[in-house]
Amino acid sequence: MSEPTKQTKQLKQLKQRDAIKVARLYYYQELTTQAIADELGLSRSKVSRLLSYAKEQGLVEIRILDPDAELASLEQDIKQCFALKKVQVVSVSESATDAECLNRVSMEAAVYLNTIISKAKILAIAWGNTVSNISKYLQLKPLIDLQVVQLNGSGNTHDAGISYSSEILRRFADNYKAKIHPFPVPSFFDFEETKAALWKERSIGRILDLQKRADIYLYSIGATASGLPSHLYEGDYLENQDLKELRKEKAVGDIATVFFRADGSYLDIPINARASGPDLQQFKTAKHAICVVAGSGKVQGLLAALHGGYLNTLIIDEPSARYLMSLEQENV
Repeated sequence: MSEPTKQTKQLKQLKQRDAIKVARLYYYQELTTQAIADELGLSRSKVSRLLSYAKEQGLVEIRILDPDAELASLEQDIKQCFALKKVQVVSVSESATDAECLNRVSMEAAVYLNTIISKAKILAIAWGNTVSNISKYLQLKPLIDLQVVQLNGSGNTHDAGISYSSEILRRFADNYKAKIHPFPVPSFFDFEETKAALWKERSIGRILDLQKRADIYLYSIGATASGLPSHLYEGDYLENQDLKELRKEKAVGDIATVFFRADGSYLDIPINARASGPDLQQFKTAKHAICVVAGSGKVQGLLAALHGGYLNTLIIDEPSARYLMSLEQENV
């Protein structure tokens, strides 16, 4: 190596060393350029040039972590993985409680509902803690001819359940100036024959027809493991024998009181024959089948519903969304 070339290499090494030293003081110790200049006996302009040189030579890598960009990537991954029409992941801290997640997700769901409700004629809702919470964040939007129909009965052996479900319906009706259609039947019948006979009544048939023709279905996943247990499991709707049967059938969740297994199957689960909820096949052809999920306790049930194809729109908190994808990758 010639003497000039060797000298040039040495000067470059010295410059890199000085640039790294300046960069460490600037980025790690957060000193100002003037403080660095004073400490190293350099001019401020020299410090600035060394910082620029450090970036130009790749000695310093500046990364901007945009949470919105990360969420958009996560939304796209979920959307493609499960062939959904829309996914909205709500930014929530990993340390947030289930109650905090529910509030944040409910707010986003209420806002999203307003963006699509204008073109709808029938909104079908499943009562429960999540939909009840969404109803508290609705934004006033009077509409013409909107009808709101209840998806599943709310009565049980201890209570008619009318006050709970009707309050949820009323909030939606008041917000959109809509006509409401309660579903005054038990959540679960004692006998299949009773349900079959009642389903032949014209008054009940009218409600069932509205459910089938709904433009928008709004619901959540029922789950026993949730940090905020579903109203179905904490409101005396299920007898001990029912719970034993569900464990035997390996049910992992429900939508509007219709239970399903991890693979999404539901037709041969005995209790469903007595349930007042809709045939889940209706959700597969719906224009908007909106499932709103908050809390990791609902994720296994959500994954089963996704495998069954019972939603096309998902609104979910960020930690639960990441958990969902990790579970799906484990199954692959």
